[in-house]
Amino acid sequence: MKTNRMKLATRLIHAGEPQQPFAGAVSMPIFQSSTFLATEGTPYHDLKYIRLNNTPNHQVLHAKLAALENAPAALVTASGMAAITTTLLTLLKPGDHFLAQDCLYGGTLDFISQDLAGLGIACDFIDYRRPETWKDKLRPGTRAIYVETITNPLMQIIDLEEVVRFAKRHGLISVVDNTFASPVNFRPAEKGFDLSLHSCTKYLNGHSDIVAGAVIGRQDLVEAVRRKLNHLGGSLDPHACFLLQRGLKTLAVRMEHHNRTAMVLAQFLADHPAVEKVNYPGLARDPHHNLATRLLDGCSGMLSFAVRGGKQQAAAFIQALEIPLCAPSLGGVESLITRPAATSHAGMSPEQREAAGIKDQLVRVSAGLEDPADLVADFRQALEKVF
Repeated sequence: MKTNRMKLATRLIHAGEPQQPFAGAVSMPIFQSSTFLATEGTPYHDLKYIRLNNTPNHQVLHAKLAALENAPAALVTASGMAAITTTLLTLLKPGDHFLAQDCLYGGTLDFISQDLAGLGIACDFIDYRRPETWKDKLRPGTRAIYVETITNPLMQIIDLEEVVRFAKRHGLISVVDNTFASPVNFRPAEKGFDLSLHSCTKYLNGHSDIVAGAVIGRQDLVEAVRRKLNHLGGSLDPHACFLLQRGLKTLAVRMEHHNRTAMVLAQFLADHPAVEKVNYPGLARDPHHNLATRLLDGCSGMLSFAVRGGKQQAAAFIQALEIPLCAPSLGGVESLITRPAATSHAGMSPEQREAAGIKDQLVRVSAGLEDPADLVADFRQALEKVF
């Protein structure tokens, strides 16, 4: 049975694996070799070499990641930001212009507004709520449109199907950061996106022990990104490839638990008097709920909420928790909690954060694999202690 006919949980385990296991090993070995034999006349980009992202460990991962999103090709990188930066540098050149969603991960926003601007690449930000205004931002040199499946940290959802339609109408390359959703909840290629990007550090690996990224999508575009990456050097080492491949095999069961736990937490927080607002598209009262229901198979383990008061109250609440760890990143087995104004979006000015709706009292949670009842009890005692 071909893996492309299998359900996602089966593809996670079997897609891309060697037809004949090396030396009979059920688990893929780690090829800890920087250098491989080559024959005379082998093209440079086809030489087996770790920096060229084409060792046996890389090749298995590429096939597996492509299969997960039903895409033609995939590529792993040294980090999620390596995937983002290399992709944008591949698609855009000085003098080009692109459109981006108006609420993005802080690292992406910094790269767009500082590094790309310094290279003569312009960007206009679109209002995700008003697709009818996107056309007004187009220029003769507009080449791409960049969005996120679920935004960080406000959990907003743009009309992803409209993004694809808009891109096709205007000859743009459509790119989506699918990190928060994961392929379990959303598969961009199935909706027509040209490229999907991931920080594999998060859900795809799922164990908070590596940094990695991925580019998934059209064969020609992934190949172009690979060639750029070969020169920039953002390759993933074989041991990290091994860990990512191992982590992927449990993604389906992990995401089911993440999705369920986040929903339980969101429902608890939405009814608590010390909480001003909860951002989680799985909630029926969330403004993005209808889009989430139409587009996604689940709403992820990420949520955010604003407590009453300000920075001091939010910090005191985080300090009073016993189970979640106060640390950046997300998608691991342990629940993590941060205040975005002090972590992921600290590089923005207070005015920029205010305009983006990222208040000082906003708290972001990555719901882990603990029992949901234990997390709810912990959040309840912390809220009671502070409020």
